[in-house]
Amino acid sequence: MAEKTIVVELAAEDVLTAKQAEDLIAQFDKESNVRRFTGIPEIITKGLLLLFCGYVFWVTLIASLPEQVRRSAFLALLIFIGYILYPIRRSLTKKVNHVSWYDFVLGTVGAACFLYFAFNFDVIVNRAIALLPQDIFIGVTGILILAELCRRVVGIPILVVSTGFITYAFATGYSLKRIVHQLFYTTDGIIGTPIGVCSTFIVLFIFLAAFLEKSGIASFFIDLANSVAGWASGGPAKVAVIARALMGMYSGSSVANTVGSGSVTIPVMKKTGYKPEFAGAVEASASTGGQIMPPIMGAAAFLMSELTGIPYAKIAVSAILPAILYFTGIFLMIHFEAQKLGLRGLSKETIPRFWPLFLSKGYLFMPVVVLVGLMTIGFTPAYAACFAILTVIVVSTFRKETRFTPVGFIDALTAGARNTIGVSMACALAGVVVGIVSLTGLGQILISVLVGIARDNLLLALFLTMIACIILGMGIPTTANYVIMATITAPIVMRMETSPGVLVPTLAAHMFVFYFGIVADITPPVALAAYAGSAIAKSNPMKTGVTATRLAITAFIIPYIFVFSPSMLFINTTAVEVIQIIVTSFIGMIGISTGLEGYMLKHMPIWERLMGVVGGLMLIKPGVLTDIAGFGLIGVLILLQILGRKRAKA
Repeated sequence: MAEKTIVVELAAEDVLTAKQAEDLIAQFDKESNVRRFTGIPEIITKGLLLLFCGYVFWVTLIASLPEQVRRSAFLALLIFIGYILYPIRRSLTKKVNHVSWYDFVLGTVGAACFLYFAFNFDVIVNRAIALLPQDIFIGVTGILILAELCRRVVGIPILVVSTGFITYAFATGYSLKRIVHQLFYTTDGIIGTPIGVCSTFIVLFIFLAAFLEKSGIASFFIDLANSVAGWASGGPAKVAVIARALMGMYSGSSVANTVGSGSVTIPVMKKTGYKPEFAGAVEASASTGGQIMPPIMGAAAFLMSELTGIPYAKIAVSAILPAILYFTGIFLMIHFEAQKLGLRGLSKETIPRFWPLFLSKGYLFMPVVVLVGLMTIGFTPAYAACFAILTVIVVSTFRKETRFTPVGFIDALTAGARNTIGVSMACALAGVVVGIVSLTGLGQILISVLVGIARDNLLLALFLTMIACIILGMGIPTTANYVIMATITAPIVMRMETSPGVLVPTLAAHMFVFYFGIVADITPPVALAAYAGSAIAKSNPMKTGVTATRLAITAFIIPYIFVFSPSMLFINTTAVEVIQIIVTSFIGMIGISTGLEGYMLKHMPIWERLMGVVGGLMLIKPGVLTDIAGFGLIGVLILLQILGRKRAKA
């Protein structure tokens, strides 16, 4: 009965209120710092967001517009709405129904700049680089207003990066006219590939995530995870990992994920016996992993497909094993930590039963099944996302508690539209970096410099790339980080050889920079997801970040392995090799987890911990010799643990 008492205490004292969770998300996630509206202003604001939704579905399903027109109009709508929703500073969000006059002006002028290009597209394209003075003025104005909105929504770091690249272009002798033409009037700049993918695919998947959230699928995933692992040793922490792995299929914001479910799971973990730092770190590391879980992968999978030319379905399949290994690593370390501390799970009477739950609510999986199935048979991601949204609406009617009311339907649409602003602004400003690199040839210069430093040493080149990705990711959203790193550093990695005459595969190089952009959210000193978790757990933020990094150690190891051994991404491999990789990798994760936790069947001395880590790494790295050595080390370690436990009992 003790476990039941814990649940009651949490409900009364420990779980964050909706307002506290909202404030916490706003503290660590700039995209959530929006104005509050009620009454008529709220209706008008929702009307603007619905207008944007209508435009997105119209251009996706009906209209056929030139890319420049479609992308410019997309940004025009978001800029106007963005200045209505995001104030110049955070403190102004406390004012209800207040929008400064200058925000109306900036939003209107900014939208007009991008609509100017949309409506005069043919004329401006025919002029080529021969821009008129008003073209230059409008271009400069549009870029500056876009940059200010990006500062409000995303933050200063990405603004500093893009400004540095523009400064470089001026320093190397390019004129204002040439830079404005490149950044504002071509598909190599702001309205380039990142915003093109965002306006075509990513926005629809953000809508899908909003509809899934409103349908109650998140609660179903938590209940499902509880039925699977809530009773086990340290159950609440395992529940958090399983639920986050399931939610990662459609949700991509690590901070929002941490606060959303962490407001419940973190207090439960603390009550169970986990230290506050460990509880906050579990939720942060698991929530961050949502961005590497197929099929959506934090929206970057679509950008990766566009930049590499690799079909989206192949990218999603290739990402499955590394993602599962990531969550497996966290799960195992939680298990051994629980065993070390002697923690118990929750009473089986307090958790739902699996089969009754699955049979009654398993239909909520259907939208994800439809999404994956349609893309597998050849539908575009955009159409697959639209059908998946339709499936959410249909299956939600099966039960009264999940059925969409008109208000719920509108809330899902407006939430999706609002969540689009941050990703879109990041993609637009990332386009500035891509445009300058394309204009100046900076990418080739950086390749020459880094290759010269590495001197054909792939490991050194990967390490330098990792550091660059993590540093940039500390202040820039994952999507923009990936675009910038894929433009600058991925080509460098692809020029290196894994063995004589064998270059690093394109997918492996892009996955490498993608992974290290993500782990920045839990890597100190700026680990936003970990800090959000520590705020809920009331723990030391730095210790929580360090613990989260340890729990997510797989994300620091796996990218190196799939660069040197692309078979982990199912590249140039056979079915037998795939089975071998899966078996050895999972056993390897056991070795690494025990080594890092210092416990298997009993406490481990340092030399046994080293055996576990080294043996685990050898098993994770594909290869016959490494597998044999890894099995040997792990086998000896298990034997030592069994004998040691027997001696301790005797």
